[in-house]
Amino acid sequence: MDADRGGWRRCLLGGAVFAVCMAGTTLPTPLYSLYQEKFGFGELIVTVVYAVYAFGVIGALLLAGNASDAVGRRPVLLAGLGFAAASAVCFLCATGLGWLYAGRLASGLSAGLFTGAATVYVMELAPPGGASRATFVATAANMGGLGCGPLLAGVLAQYAAWPLYLPFALHLALVAGSAAVLLLLPETVRERRPAVTVRPQRPGLPPQVRAVFGPAATASFVGFALFGVFTSVSPAFLAQSLDVHDHAVSGLVVALAFFASTAGQLAVGRVGVARSLPLGCAGLFAGLALLAGALRWDLLLLVVLSALVGGGGQGLAFRGALSAVAGASPADRRASVVSTLFVVAYTGISLPVIGVGVLVGPIGLEGAGLVFIACMAALVTTAAAYLLRSPVRART
Repeated sequence: MDADRGGWRRCLLGGAVFAVCMAGTTLPTPLYSLYQEKFGFGELIVTVVYAVYAFGVIGALLLAGNASDAVGRRPVLLAGLGFAAASAVCFLCATGLGWLYAGRLASGLSAGLFTGAATVYVMELAPPGGASRATFVATAANMGGLGCGPLLAGVLAQYAAWPLYLPFALHLALVAGSAAVLLLLPETVRERRPAVTVRPQRPGLPPQVRAVFGPAATASFVGFALFGVFTSVSPAFLAQSLDVHDHAVSGLVVALAFFASTAGQLAVGRVGVARSLPLGCAGLFAGLALLAGALRWDLLLLVVLSALVGGGGQGLAFRGALSAVAGASPADRRASVVSTLFVVAYTGISLPVIGVGVLVGPIGLEGAGLVFIACMAALVTTAAAYLLRSPVRART
């Protein structure tokens, strides 16, 4: 009994460290309007600054996604915390746009190092027989941390002094505390190898995975693209079209999408992989439709509903996609296939968001948003139609 309690205590502490790191990646979301006023840039630059994060994640996944298997979990997670601290310092020192680019790149590198290694580490810290609960801890820490970032920054920016400094100073302190906690936790990789043995991962698709991968990757791409638009331009839409200048409200709307995603991911166990992917696609389509209504009629309620419904659909679709793709992959290729899925997903965060930023100039924020919604709706509808004709049969 004492051993179980100790195992769960370590598991929860590992989850807390995971959440702190992920919170830092979304911390700037409700603050972009303040940076626009300070440095004088438009919506295109906001989307590019946001997309730099995705490039950092993709780079870390491809170059060092399997590093923790070789050198151990703790060294990789400490490196991730180092990049998180560097990101906070960049924002604290920001005197121009270059600092924002550097901060977002460092944040992406921290997330890329943490995403896989921390998930596995939290599960390995749990006592024997606790895999299901440990998976819940890892999922809640990941998406919950992403949701807490904009909520925390929005509340501090609205109700406390130094809105462009206090959120990052607080996060820097939390990162330092997380590093101390991590040093007290045990290493779970027993046979470690030198860092020079780490090799970049090559994304690959074995023939038996391709039929499942197409619709799964499409749904993941759309879900992450929806999150990308929410976290980059929704604060601007709230301010310009709905006259909502409360940073706490902006942060809450974004946070709701991530919290709903957590709920959607947890529902996959009950719904099943075969149904979660098409249901997730339906949720994404409904979320896009609600967002279109919000853009057309300037209604805050529809923005909130879009965050909840679209976030839930994203959670269902993405965890279903991961389960389906991993289940269809041969054991010796599973890591590279899952890495390929993550690369596609994070491409969804970057390229469509930049496209929205490019279109804002000639056709305005509403027009750019509607073009984005139409493209994403076409993609997710195609994926859903394929899944209805050829249901996924994979291990959960």
